[in-house]
Amino acid sequence: MFKICSEVRSTQTQDGSILLDVHHGQMFCLNLVGSKILELLQCGYDEIRIAEEISRAYGVDGDVASRDVREFLDALYRHHILQPIRSHGSI
Repeated sequence: MFKICSEVRSTQTQDGSILLDVHHGQMFCLNLVGSKILELLQCGYDEIRIAEEISRAYGVDGDVASRDVREFLDALYRHHILQPIRSHGSI
């Protein structure tokens, strides 16, 4: 499970979202689907539930949605947008 890093600022646009990593000085533009994934993550949805919601909302095959959500979350993590949520003293 992930959460958005505290150094990241975001704003909604008509096309999705814009993220600014103030610590690393990088800006990212998310389309509507990417923005929805981030919104669901902020609501506490886990990866499986996010993929289910994306599959339902956008008419995407469940396996494709699962794979795409995983790749998207991995990319956000690699770019320091997300950090793991620690539970019970572990990562």
